[in-house]
Amino acid sequence: MSGEGLIAEPRALHASVGHARLKELMHRGTEFLGCDVAIMGGAMSWVSERNLVSAISNAGGFGVIACGAMSPELLDTEVAATKGLTDRPFGVNLITMHPQLSELIDVCAKHDVGHVVLAGGLPPGWAIDKIKASGAKLMAFAPALALAKKLMRSKVDALVIEGMEAGGHIGPVSTSVLAQEILPHVCHDIPVFIAGGIGRGEAVAAYLEMGAVGVQIGTRLVCAHESIAHANFKKAFIRASARDAILSVQIDPRLPVIPVRALKNRETERFAAKQREVADLLDKGDVEMAEAQLQIEHYWAGALRRAVIDGDVETGSVMAGQSVGMVTREEPVTAIIQELVDEAAAALESRG
Repeated sequence: MSGEGLIAEPRALHASVGHARLKELMHRGTEFLGCDVAIMGGAMSWVSERNLVSAISNAGGFGVIACGAMSPELLDTEVAATKGLTDRPFGVNLITMHPQLSELIDVCAKHDVGHVVLAGGLPPGWAIDKIKASGAKLMAFAPALALAKKLMRSKVDALVIEGMEAGGHIGPVSTSVLAQEILPHVCHDIPVFIAGGIGRGEAVAAYLEMGAVGVQIGTRLVCAHESIAHANFKKAFIRASARDAILSVQIDPRLPVIPVRALKNRETERFAAKQREVADLLDKGDVEMAEAQLQIEHYWAGALRRAVIDGDVETGSVMAGQSVGMVTREEPVTAIIQELVDEAAAALESRG
């Protein structure tokens, strides 16, 4: 089912004034992404693959493949398979610390991927140049105003501001604070998408009124019918509240690890043990810091796979944002996006 007309032809539930205003506020975002509704799918490893990504794009949003730890060969297969399921635009999220980042960029260029998102750290200049040279639009995460301005000077095409309410790897500042810190200073010069803790359309409307051109949503889409996440993984989401999505703890200050938000389970203790193991390798000189951090990332990829694919929600990592409490049932992607659109439109209309 195509998402065409999700805003232009609203349901009878709400008058068209709110939908028209929503379309106006999202215009820069939909123009930039080439879709009907400026709602990006968050890139969630093992979850944001061909089925969910194509469903989001077919529903009028903008799906994003989570490359994560994929090899170039696997990414090549995934992009090709996604193109076979949708003729709508979608993007690819690449991790900057991936040892084969250059080859992954080549894969995106080979398939004429129109939008590449760089995550996991400040993008290296050569990667920015290579992506831009391929003709793709480049998006990057801005965790502070100074870095947002630096990315703009580097000719990044759009920014994503993601707060600590999000699931998976996160920073230390909330979405609402980052939006206030960054949006007023850059939103007129570059498209900005807001992410982290967004589970209802009222929040979408609020960030659009602050100057964002769209939003990125992950947790809310995990329990879509089209998501391949294991039934146990989805059940854990549906049963959880916001307070169940907690942060991982850094055990050794010598080993900087990016905090991860996930549902509390036995994996929390296992990660502490893994940190101690890797720190010991650092002490012995068996690995360099870059390799140590890569080991941590590979650990998370495996732990997440156990939960998402195998359904082990006790010793796997059930990465989830704090909006998980708003996930109450399985439903089609089209229904999720339509509900967000209708809620946002109703909120805007209520403002008069």
